[in-house]
Amino acid sequence: MILTASILAVLFIVTFTFIQQPKFGMQPDEDQLIKMKNSPNYKDGKFKNINPTPDLIEGVSYFRVLYDFLFKKSKRNIPQHILPSHKTDLLSLDPAKNVLVWFGHSSYFIQVDGKKILVDPVFSGSASPVKYTTLSFRGSDIYTTDDLPEIDYLFISHDHWDHLDYETVVKIQPKVKKVITGLGVGAHLQYWGYSKAKIIEKDWNEQVILDPGFIVNTTPARHFSGREFKRNRTLWLSFVFKTPTMKLFLGGDSGYDTHFKTIGDTFGPFDLAILECGQYNPYWKYIHMMPEEVVQAGIDLHAKKILPVHWSKFALSLHAWDEPIKRITIESNNRNIPIITTIIGAAIDL
Repeated sequence: MILTASILAVLFIVTFTFIQQPKFGMQPDEDQLIKMKNSPNYKDGKFKNINPTPDLIEGVSYFRVLYDFLFKKSKRNIPQHILPSHKTDLLSLDPAKNVLVWFGHSSYFIQVDGKKILVDPVFSGSASPVKYTTLSFRGSDIYTTDDLPEIDYLFISHDHWDHLDYETVVKIQPKVKKVITGLGVGAHLQYWGYSKAKIIEKDWNEQVILDPGFIVNTTPARHFSGREFKRNRTLWLSFVFKTPTMKLFLGGDSGYDTHFKTIGDTFGPFDLAILECGQYNPYWKYIHMMPEEVVQAGIDLHAKKILPVHWSKFALSLHAWDEPIKRITIESNNRNIPIITTIIGAAIDL
């Protein structure tokens, strides 16, 4: 018993010391906490989804998930070759052009109507608090933070490691003019050197006029949040982003639910919906969409086209690395809704 207690004590000390690192972020201060507690989506010390959202489907344990991760991953979970790419010079883009450049997974750059936008950038090569785990696929890291121009608007959908990357956001801080994110996430950013004046923290269903002609409405997603053991102490978002000439839906992470139709009926149609399509599994179907559901979400949103993201950079599930794009291509053809496919780094003409 003494030996067991000693081992547990050592493990506790090591874990506690490890999570004190700056990359784990910071808890909200008193003012931020008051704002969070006043949210209709915050109950019993955490944020909740619109509809009940179990972490896993009924009858599946975390032990089962861990076992499958260790022993049942697809042999094609990670690409066996270097991914193709094309490096667009973002510093020399014609300012009159409207383009989108995807960096793999859920990171992308948009230049539209003269503004430069960055969404969920991850350039550190990893999507984990442990540096040499959950590594990016070979060929998917052709960009560094030095390749980025000044950013008018940085969108952070939630604080998971594959969307809010400590190393990246610290390096780009001098280039960023405004950050739009969910309640509680601003505490991380302030801790990492962002001035409070740069950060716009919002609940679901709020509107922000960023500049004349540039409006963002913060909208729900069906997901969760957290950088350590406790979940849902910060809010996850999707965004309706309106510019003088375009209307875009920036989806973040989300399981399929009724909110897509509500958003589509309220704000649609969209010129483009950027939706997660990857890292899904039947075990956690409530928090990540299957590829076929992504197409349905696009239909619900009244989207003219879909750009599938959240794939082609990290292996966070059990499926083959290219399964998401194959399945959504079949479904989009069956449902007659166009999808955009591209290689990492190529400039998509919006």
